[in-house]
Amino acid sequence: PTPSDSPSPSASSSAKPLPRGPLTGRTVVIDPGHNPGNVEHTREINAQVDMGNGRKECDTTGTSTNSGYAEARFTLDVSRRLRTLLEAQGAKVVLTQDGDRPFGPCVDERARIGNKAQADAVVSVHADGSATGNRGFHVILPAAVNGDGADTSKIVTPSRELGVRIAGNFVRVTGSAPSNYIGGDTGLDTRDDLGGLNLSTVPKVFIECGNMRDPKDAALLTSADWRQKAALGIAEGIGSYLKR
Repeated sequence: PTPSDSPSPSASSSAKPLPRGPLTGRTVVIDPGHNPGNVEHTREINAQVDMGNGRKECDTTGTSTNSGYAEARFTLDVSRRLRTLLEAQGAKVVLTQDGDRPFGPCVDERARIGNKAQADAVVSVHADGSATGNRGFHVILPAAVNGDGADTSKIVTPSRELGVRIAGNFVRVTGSAPSNYIGGDTGLDTRDDLGGLNLSTVPKVFIECGNMRDPKDAALLTSADWRQKAALGIAEGIGSYLKR
């Protein structure tokens, strides 16, 4: 769909009938990190929101490659490819945003969209902005957080299972190695400072698909063929988790 200037009234999901498949009856929420319009709405995205164990800005602009390919464009492209793959298997797929709103949503709203959908799995798609030479992907898992409106106790274990399966399939399909700078070569990192995870009541992980600031990773991230592989790796991981 072409971006519009008006906020979408709700999260975006396709209305077309889904084929029957191995994921029929399952709901997956895909959360494309950031929003291409965030750069024009810095006041709104800098507003502080509750993240379950403190306060943090609504959202950020995300990073970009040195040549200017924005993370927000990358995340939307991979998320749309991922939606197509999952819908082909019968899953109902909801995107937290589809380039159809001027900015955001804020991290707390992103969590609420997954919760409201009673999603079987939620994946937030990102790419990192780290130093040159730092390469590879990693999956971020929710830490045990309890208090101030957050309680991840019920989702820590299933989210880890989801993350492990995505990481394994991402390696297999893309050929990318786990991060050489986060997670001790496991491709997994646990964090308690992300509202999108802290406020989730359903299994949820983030994936940082690579480092946009490393030229070798950037060459992958800017390749449409590789982005299709990234989407397939994530889809295979989600499918493996949901079919277990």
